[in-house]
Amino acid sequence: MSSPTSRAGRRCHNALNPLHSTVYFSPDFTRELAQLGIEDASAAYFAGRGAAMGAVGPGVVAAAFYNFNHELIARHLPAVWDTASPGAVLEARLRAVDSTLRRLLGDDVIASKELAEAAELALRAAEAGTRHARPLYAAHADLPVPEEPHLAYWHAATLLREHRGDAHLVALLSAELDPVEALVSHTATGKGMAPRWILATRGWRRADWEAAEGRLRERGLLDGEGELTEAGAGLRAELEEHTDRLDRAPYEHLGAEGVERLTELGRGFLMAAVSAGAFPADIGGGKG
Repeated sequence: MSSPTSRAGRRCHNALNPLHSTVYFSPDFTRELAQLGIEDASAAYFAGRGAAMGAVGPGVVAAAFYNFNHELIARHLPAVWDTASPGAVLEARLRAVDSTLRRLLGDDVIASKELAEAAELALRAAEAGTRHARPLYAAHADLPVPEEPHLAYWHAATLLREHRGDAHLVALLSAELDPVEALVSHTATGKGMAPRWILATRGWRRADWEAAEGRLRERGLLDGEGELTEAGAGLRAELEEHTDRLDRAPYEHLGAEGVERLTELGRGFLMAAVSAGAFPADIGGGKG
């Protein structure tokens, strides 16, 4: 069995991760959490993504999520756990995943042999992940694997997403990028979220954003127009390569052919979800 290149692992992640993320943009998630009494969007997200770690406080979530303002998190945690337990939130999240994927992909895809195949491949990759220094991956790896293929696929995509995400934080720390600097430099690549989305959801102010831009300019990473300099582009490339190295185990375990097949299947499911309106039209990057 041949080993995939590091870029092949990244491409596979990029095919699977967005489908994992659809639930957090879904009205089904909003409805399920509201039925538990969690109506604030930020509280729902922190609870929904953090519940696998237990009834944690704002410090744990700030550490694990990295790019959210601790002050925003502290408005909702740990108080949210008085409204609903982590177990209840996890059950509600899985119900939301079920209804979201059925709506976005359709019954034929949900029942297809291709989706069952993708679930098997993704789970095989995820079993090679390592827990040490990976809090979100480790917490989700301790959860049971759902029986239905579309839920198992989402669960595996979550494991692979958090495995890479936890590794990426190590790379960000090594590059000495604080949370806002990481967001600003990522948006400057054209691949991150638009600043207005970040400011609306991450709890930072425009002044925080502008201050981070100033620090990046002082380091020679950002120019006066808010674009990455050659050094800035090089740093962002090295960040991804560093993350690739720390995240290679799942894809090496799956093998080159398995990674290629999982990427092909994942892209098909993602294209269907995007065509069905999985994400807001204006969420993409840009300086606006």
